[in-house]
Order: sequence, then structure tokens, then C-alpha cells
Amino acid sequence: MEYLTKYPKTVSFIDGIKHKIHVDSAEGVEQLHIVVKKSFEELSKIFREEGFTKVKFEHKQPDQIGSGLNLKLKKPWEMHVRMVDLEDGKIGIHAEVEVSRDYLQHLFSQRTPVVYEVEEILKKYQIDYNIWHDKIKKNITTVVDNYKVKLATPGIPVFAWKPMLFVIATVAAFYGWKFFNTIW
Repeated sequence: MEYLTKYPKTVSFIDGIKHKIHVDSAEGVEQLHIVVKKSFEELSKIFREEGFTKVKFEHKQPDQIGSGLNLKLKKPWEMHVRMVDLEDGKIGIHAEVEVSRDYLQHLFSQRTPVVYEVEEILKKYQIDYNIWHDKIKKNITTVVDNYKVKLATPGIPVFAWKPMLFVIATVAAFYGWKFFNTIW
């Protein structure tokens, strides 16, 4: 099942300057950051109330606070949220949608940063936020238009890796048992 979302395409800043968010085939769209003035603990509690769980295995980003959080979406997708420490008691929220860590394809499948999904949660809890453009070092004041983003379901059916480990371990145990019984 594919995942559809929107992402800011053209944005403007407080000085009125407009900017088009860069996209390339290798990196995808530029990552925008949601900035809030809340504690990590408060934000973690809010995300957990929304159904997010702690990520066990991840590549931590520089300045990342604690572990990331993920939320299962429509199979096979999940949203992964990381929080990074910024100056002045602010926290940057980085979010992306990707194939769930439950599947082998997570390691090499496409992913996309998301903004509106996190924005919706923050609005629900009445948390003030800004969308920050890190390369330009300015807050975005207006989103003029959006990209339509479509993540296609992986071409190869998704394989859950945990059951595969059990099957491999069981087969290895049987072969090991057979081998040791023949040499003794």
C-alpha cells in the first residue's frame, strides 16, 4: 500500500523572500525542522499518548536527545520522530515516513521527511511551533504551495525479519543436532 502526503514546495520568510524547497533524486526533499519550546520529557509524553513507541535500534543524529519514537501507520509504513537539542531551550523535531523496522526492506527502501503529520499533533495539544529552514537559518512564515509525495510500496513483498531469524535458528539447530548425532 502506498503512502501519500504533502510537503512544502514554495515557502516564504518574514522578510517576504520566497524560496523553493530543493528536491533531488538521490536525497529526496530538503528536511525542514519543527521547532518548539518544550522539554524533551513533555514532548515524549505527548508522542506516547498519540501511540508512538521508543525506537530500539537507530542511527542517532548529532545532538539527538534520547531515543527516537515511531508510530505504526498503514502497513508497511511507520513515522519516525527524532528530537534534537537546539540553543535557548528549544527542541527541533525531525520526522520521516519509512518502511517499518519490522521489515527487512527498512534498510534500503525510500523514505520522506514529513511536517504536516507532526504539525497536526502539535496543534491538537496547542503547542506553539515554528517550521525552520536549516540551510537558510530562518523560520518559515507561509507555505505557498506543496509537493504531493507518494511513497510506493516496495516492489518485493515486505519480509518480517524477526520470524525469519526464528526459522533460520530452528533450521540451524536441526542441522547442528543432525551433524553432532552423526559424528558421535
